Amino acid sequence: MGLGARESFLLVLACCAVAGALPAGARGKAQPAPQWALDASKTPTPASAKDAAAVVLLDQYVITVDDQNHAVEREQYAVRILEPEGRKYGHCLAEYDTDEKLHYFRSWTIAADGRQFQAMETDFTDEGEWGDQDMQSSEKIRILNPPGGDPGSVVVCETEGELRPYMSSEEWQIQLPIPVVDESLELDLPPGGHYADSWSRYAAVKPMETGAGQLRWEIKDMPALDLENLYATPPWEALAARMSVKWGDSAVKGADSQWREIGEWMDGLEAHRTDPTPEIAAEAGQLTAGAPDLYTKLARITEYIQNNVRYFIVIHGIGGFQAHYAGEVYRNRYGDCKDKTTLLISMLQAAGVKAYYFHVDSERGVIDPAAPSIVGNHMITAIELPPGTTDPRLMARVTTAEGKNLLFFDPTDEETPVGLIRGELQGAWGNLADGAASQALQMPVLAPASAGLERKGTFVLGADGSLTGTVAATYSGGDAASRRGTLKEADAKEVREGLERSLGDSLPGLTLAGFEYRDRSSIDRPLALEIQLSVPDYAHGAGTLLLVRPRVMGSYARSVPDVMDGKARRYPIELGHPGRWHDSFDIALPAGYTVDETPDPVAIELPFASYSASSSVKGNVLHYEREYMVRQVEIPASQADGFRRLEDMILEDEKGMAVLKKR
Repeated sequence: MGLGARESFLLVLACCAVAGALPAGARGKAQPAPQWALDASKTPTPASAKDAAAVVLLDQYVITVDDQNHAVEREQYAVRILEPEGRKYGHCLAEYDTDEKLHYFRSWTIAADGRQFQAMETDFTDEGEWGDQDMQSSEKIRILNPPGGDPGSVVVCETEGELRPYMSSEEWQIQLPIPVVDESLELDLPPGGHYADSWSRYAAVKPMETGAGQLRWEIKDMPALDLENLYATPPWEALAARMSVKWGDSAVKGADSQWREIGEWMDGLEAHRTDPTPEIAAEAGQLTAGAPDLYTKLARITEYIQNNVRYFIVIHGIGGFQAHYAGEVYRNRYGDCKDKTTLLISMLQAAGVKAYYFHVDSERGVIDPAAPSIVGNHMITAIELPPGTTDPRLMARVTTAEGKNLLFFDPTDEETPVGLIRGELQGAWGNLADGAASQALQMPVLAPASAGLERKGTFVLGADGSLTGTVAATYSGGDAASRRGTLKEADAKEVREGLERSLGDSLPGLTLAGFEYRDRSSIDRPLALEIQLSVPDYAHGAGTLLLVRPRVMGSYARSVPDVMDGKARRYPIELGHPGRWHDSFDIALPAGYTVDETPDPVAIELPFASYSASSSVKGNVLHYEREYMVRQVEIPASQADGFRRLEDMILEDEKGMAVLKKR
């Protein structure tokens, strides 16, 4: 697995070093595999890998740094394929772009019977790294399709290339989806050179000094991180062990100092790029003219960015780290996360509001506050609020150690209004770029009032078991944003079909007589939905009785089989996002029927969530009411028992039936 391959290692496990548009494979007469490869291929498969699809026998790196802090990286990698599905782990890859040059990229396959097959030019293909229609990038991936890569064979790859000249750190992904027998990283520093390391989800390993300025970290028998058949876990990258190694100016000691250095580096990259042009200042002035309060001022500017600057990525070389100038973004009306943040900071500055770059990842847990690094694939905005700001709509905020009141906002999220952040960012860490005050900060977990669904239904039950009625649903916060995102990407036919599918899970045979969404484009307002429906066989006869489910629609039960089966849980349980979901359903009974029995009420209160539900009868109406509230984004594995009790109660309630009898 290559250093710094943040976006690639879930697609293919591979030998990943920097590369360029130079020869990558053998030409002409095949050459024998080098001695290191032959030695690695003789490594026995450990008993701990008996159930794995493949096992990495050797993965070793050498980073050589010159007196200008420019580095060359060499990797030697060997993987044994154990099962047919393990072939994908033999597809070595190399990332490259305009700032990186390949010295070589070679590979051999050593079959179980000792035969050797060297990879030739035709065994390599080059692809865009991202494959995204909203991206134009010089970054590419060269991928090997190894000859003879069958079970029992060993695929070996070796690469050497120059790292980006403006970078002085690398990420060592020490844990993979398959076991690793032997892995090492060697750092060769110039005279007087120094280093710093930080470890994430793994106890720090002390390096061996193998020579003057030469350091070697070595790890044996690293177990796989295999999340297959596990549900509701954090992202793979948020659980896997890794190390960050730094040299040159980046090699400062202590986590706080390293985060500060990274923030200062980002500040330097973006120097003067946020400076407002006259056009930006004029636009900001027009937008904020007559704004009655701070929230309105912020909402007008953020919505302008959301609605008028298309998300489109243009990356060439350092452009993967450095934004375009605000004036360019404003003029072109497109940009990536860095660009949109740059324009937002610029417009806010023109309106008298200070804001900062905040480097995050799109998934919670990937950035580890204990392991400073540039890992993280996203940039959002931290807006400094005036002291004493108390507007309850501005929820997504924290206070720094220096007393700054910061509000987080993602300008690439076109459905979430200022004041909120989506669930994947809540509770996640990021790095604030604020010069000498740069620091790691954790984004807040919002209160349940920040999102949810209020659903009220009025129905009429026929003596034949049919059900007709109307439902008024109101989505708020993150739920409204999610639903608006779905509506934005779908045409009228797809919207209707999607609604029929979701309702049909609870109401088989449903006929959707009509529906209407209101306030679809007003992202700072709840999203309203009205539905008219009918179901032919909702209630079921049992002799002279009718069985009817008071919970007409919707389910809050979650499928986490390993937890529900009582298996030991090693990883946290993801809950999604905080919110409050409330249902109120009234079912008018058919003439001549009364309610003989209702499901028992249920209620459970836990630190991370609560659920309550009850059924009652008033006159000829069967009433059902429930509330589900989530307060956290994830819970530790130690609370799996509480999660299981919660889910058991939800399932019990959702299956509950009322019994109707004739008078």
